[in-house]
Amino acid sequence: MEYVWLFIFGFGAFTVSTVAGGGGALILVPVVNFLVSKESVAPLVHLGNFIGRPTRIIIFWKSIRWDIVKSYLPLAVIGGFLGAWAFSSIKMEWLQIIIGLFLLTTPWQYRFGKKRSSFPMKLRYFCPLGFFVCFTSSLIGATGAILNPFYLNYGVVKEELVATKAANSFFVAIVQIGTYWKFGKLDGNLFLYGLCIGIGAAFGNFLGKAILKRMSLKHFRQVIIAM
Repeated sequence: MEYVWLFIFGFGAFTVSTVAGGGGALILVPVVNFLVSKESVAPLVHLGNFIGRPTRIIIFWKSIRWDIVKSYLPLAVIGGFLGAWAFSSIKMEWLQIIIGLFLLTTPWQYRFGKKRSSFPMKLRYFCPLGFFVCFTSSLIGATGAILNPFYLNYGVVKEELVATKAANSFFVAIVQIGTYWKFGKLDGNLFLYGLCIGIGAAFGNFLGKAILKRMSLKHFRQVIIAM
């Protein structure tokens, strides 16, 4: 039954995350914690995302903002490696509190979707942002929603936002998963769990794209804020 539930939640999480510009990992964290174990949350969530990402990249390929990818990836890869390495010995639950507080301010920053931006954002800021987000996500499993206000403030919305985040996450996940495996945090059973999440995620991407296509920009911002 664990495999069935992980498939179902993988499908649901990625449908929602496609429509809401991310947040699928946030949905999966409590699910993995309940069905598998707390210790497996970060590596398993990243593994499931990694398996499901290629489908999203393919169907949104033309919308990827490669200028952002080039700025984001260099330090993001380093942050992903260091975070996955630290995962085996460092527990930083307080990071979840800080991240949660930041996310809770988002509705007020955007006046519940009425404002298009809340602070100035430049391309070069994505480089250090990539390091912080990928380091912390390797430790606690889900921080992708933090990126949404930065993308919105840079004028990246809908298909461009979903596609660019997917490309960045996929390349960083290669390093993260390799590091988890190297330090013994991924075994055969977890790979099967991750496969169930990833297959569900692949189907969820197609449904999410169909819904996203019909959404207005204002509605999209409101859904991101709600997530």
